[in-house]
Formats: sequence, structure tokens, C-alpha cells
Amino acid sequence: MGEQIWATIREELSDLRDAAGFTRVLVRLLIAAILGGVLGYEREHKGKAAGLRTHMLVAMGAALFVMVPEQAGATDADMSRVLQGLITGIGFLGAGSIVKGVSENSVRGLTTAAGIWLTAAIGMAAGMGRELTAIISTALAWVVLSVLPGPTQPK
Repeated sequence: MGEQIWATIREELSDLRDAAGFTRVLVRLLIAAILGGVLGYEREHKGKAAGLRTHMLVAMGAALFVMVPEQAGATDADMSRVLQGLITGIGFLGAGSIVKGVSENSVRGLTTAAGIWLTAAIGMAAGMGRELTAIISTALAWVVLSVLPGPTQPK
């Protein structure tokens, strides 16, 4: 009975059958986490609500959502539906960070929402094995968030 239990456990943990598959998943998730962390650190440094951990989790989650169907042999049509669902779901997450103030011109959180959305896209790129695309996108996003001035606050 003990051998049967161990055989079942080995079978259940066999989705990554070789070192190459394990390394591929590890690298993609690490890249997603690091790139999400870059954007999240910038947001946290500026005192925004969605910071380092949020952006890292969004990027890793997006990467995982595209890696698992790919590993399971999803077709292009299946993957298209996964991407559509992920993009929509992240849109709802980002919408939760947008707050409208009392005045007509007082809306906060739009940049944070856009950053969460972009972080998910970066995670999807990393998860699909498009790491260089994810890195370039992160660099450009960092420039937008760090270098370009934000809106002036009404007095």
C-alpha cells in the first residue's frame, strides 16, 4: 500500500517531467515576478496603494494563467479565450483601484489601474516565453512612470 501511495504522489507531481521543463517554468515565473516587482517598487516608492507585492503577484498570476494551458496542450483558439478572460479579469481588478472624488475633475488611481493592466500583460508575455518582449515593455513602462511628470493636482 505504501508503494502505491508513493507512486500516486510521483504521478501527481509529474507535470514537469524533466529539468528543461522545470527550468522553463522557473525562469518564466521568476522573470514575471522580477519585472512586476520593478513596476511595483516604483509605485510603492511613490506611496501608491498597489505596490511591490501586488504587481509581483499580478505578473506571476498572469504568467501562470498562460503557462498551464500551454502545458496542457491548449489550441490557439483555447489560448485566445484564456487571454480574453485574463484581460477582462485584470480590467476588473484595475477598476477597483479607481476612485472618483467629489469634484468632476477629481479621479484617482487611473495610473495604478493602467499599471496593473500592463503588469498583467508583461506577465503574460513572460509566461508565453516572450521574455525579451516583457523586459522591453517593463523598461518602457518604468520610463513612463518614473520620468514623465504626473498630472498637477487642482488646488
